Order: sequence, then structure tokens, then C-alpha cells
Amino acid sequence: MSSSATNEGISPGSGDGTRAVRAGLPEPVKYEPTLPGPVFAAHFHLPGEPTGPYTYGRDENPTWTHLEHAIGELEAPGQDGVETLVFASGMAAISSVLFSQLRSGDAVVLPGDGYQALPLARAQLEAYGIEVRTAPTRSDAQIEVLDGAKLLLIESPSNPGLDVCDIRRLAEAAHARGALVAVDNTLATPLGQRPLALGADFSVASGTKQLTGHGDILLGYVTGRAGEPMTSVRRWRKIVGAIPGPMEAWLAHRSIATLQMRVDRQNATALAVAEALRGRPEVSGLRYPGLPDDPSHQVASQQMRRYGCVVSFALATRARAERFLDALRLVDEATSFGGVRSTAERRGRWGGDAVPEGFVRLSVGAEDPEDLVADVLRALEESER
Repeated sequence: MSSSATNEGISPGSGDGTRAVRAGLPEPVKYEPTLPGPVFAAHFHLPGEPTGPYTYGRDENPTWTHLEHAIGELEAPGQDGVETLVFASGMAAISSVLFSQLRSGDAVVLPGDGYQALPLARAQLEAYGIEVRTAPTRSDAQIEVLDGAKLLLIESPSNPGLDVCDIRRLAEAAHARGALVAVDNTLATPLGQRPLALGADFSVASGTKQLTGHGDILLGYVTGRAGEPMTSVRRWRKIVGAIPGPMEAWLAHRSIATLQMRVDRQNATALAVAEALRGRPEVSGLRYPGLPDDPSHQVASQQMRRYGCVVSFALATRARAERFLDALRLVDEATSFGGVRSTAERRGRWGGDAVPEGFVRLSVGAEDPEDLVADVLRALEESER
């Protein structure tokens, strides 16, 4: 089922706010709600041959369909022949691409500095006889290990280091070698970056993060051009049953309506926080792609329309970072990112990320910028004692 636009009021030239508010809405029907409520159904009335769109709840659900249309309109506005499939989590979405496209004897290239669950995926891929190669995101290092690969997975910006690679360049290099390209678009969101327009075959993401933005939904999705690769992803979802509940899908669709407002507020405040941290003697390794002097800024400015809500930096020691986090009043110490309430954590506590013990990932929320900047600077000063 294609996820092309269902609302005729959205034109390809519409602004991001207009698109987010109206994406995926069905055509209006008198006395019906503008966004139909969640459909809770394991099965549907199905007399005769099973030729309709909805047969069994593991395969399709009307609530998913509306959400899939909405995400597709954000990821690939105005493009026909694009499909979106929603999943129970971001890792379910990423895994569906990896395990549906790869077979024993194939090779895949993964980011060496990506999300901390990727080593788990790597171990499983290798157990299935798939060769896994890794390379860092920065400087397009994946090109050096592409020969003979079946699939390239890009994470740009990378999490948590915020490095950026040239997606268009990597996609062209991968396609020239016969490889498919998937881009993890979680940190950028479709309003910050559109991987399919940059040449990728798949855009995958965790909708748990800024797409839905309230820290109360686990969700993932894959968007790609209609064809055998997406058919394989759909088949994999059916086999493993990695499907979202209808309530989660409905809440996600509702939340997307405010995406542009949240993203613009959070991105602007993230830049303000990064600028406030710049030059602070206790802060090292400050990263935010929106800073003009950030190592990723030049490439990011060529392919991103917004730079994200995450700022990363390091303090001298684990103890200093923990004192800083404890001193914050407007920032919750929690994992994940992208929510309307700011969060931060010392990433080294999880293991798996190649970061210093004092490395902090700060996810900027929708608080007033002045209040958040003041809180961060005050916590820095208190953590010195």
C-alpha cells in the first residue's frame, strides 16, 4: 500500500507546519472526526475472498495506514511510489531492513560510532554468516570499505557524537558498487533532512524520539521507494510481528501535528545552549552541527534544513559530569532524546559508546531558552565545587 498523500489540501510546496498539521488525514466526511480514533482489531469482517486492504491485525491496520501516510508525506513530500511501514520501535525498523535485505555470505557496512544497540545487531548478523564492516561517520570513511557490500547503513548525525557524513556522496558510491543505502534519520527528523531526496533507498528512524516528542511512545518506521526491497521489509514485519499497537500509532499521528513547532523551538534553543557552552573552560569536545565552527557544519549545511535538538560535550571526569547532572533543575536525567522536556545523561554509564567518562548528551526541550541556558550554566558552576 503506497503512502502517497491522502489529503488534497497539501501541495508539494506547502510549508513544514502546514504539512505536519495535515499529513495523513483522510478526506473529510460529514460528522466524522478529522483524525479517526484508533482501530482496535485483531481481525476484520472478511466474507469471500480476502481481497480487501484489511484482513488480519498483524498485517495492516487503518490507524497505521493514516500514520504511514503522514510520515511518507514528511519524508518524501509530493513523491509518488513511496511507501512507509511503521514498527514497534526504532530498532525493529532498523532490524527489518538489515535482516530482510541480507543473506549469509553478504557484507554490510555499519557506522562504527552509531547507536549503542548496533553491536547487538552486528553479533546477530555475524551469527547468520553475514560479514559486518564498520567505519566512522566522519570524513565519509564508509567509502573505503564499500567494495562488495550489499547494504550500507548510515547514521547522520551520529548518536551520540554528532558527526555528519555526505549522504549524497556515499549513496552514489554505494549504488555504483551495487549496494543499497539506508539512512538512520532519527536525530534529524524528516523536517531536518530527507534521505530519499539525497539518494538513499531507505530512511529509517525511531519515532520514539523527536518525531513524536513526548517520551511516551515506542515507535519506528521505514520509508522507501516501492519495489522489491520494501516488499521484503513488509514481509519481514509480517513474519516477526514487530508491529505497533493502534493506540501508539494514533498518539504518534496526533503528536506529528506539532512537529514543526517543537522542532523549530528545540533547534533554536539547542543552538543557544551550544553558543553558551562555547568557550567555557570546563567544557571540551563541544558538538552541535549548527555551530559555524563545528567540524560537521559545512557538510550538514549542504544537506540538513535543521540541525537537531542534541548538544554533546565532555567534562573532565565522571564525577564532574555526575555533579553537573545532579545540579540541573530543568533537565531530567534520562536516556533517549527529542522530548519537549529537556533530558541529559552521562553516556558512558551504558557502555558501548566510545566516549570519555565525562561525556554528556544533552537533549534540548521546549522550555524557554533563557531559563534553560541559565540552568545549564548554573549547574556547570555548581559542579565545580
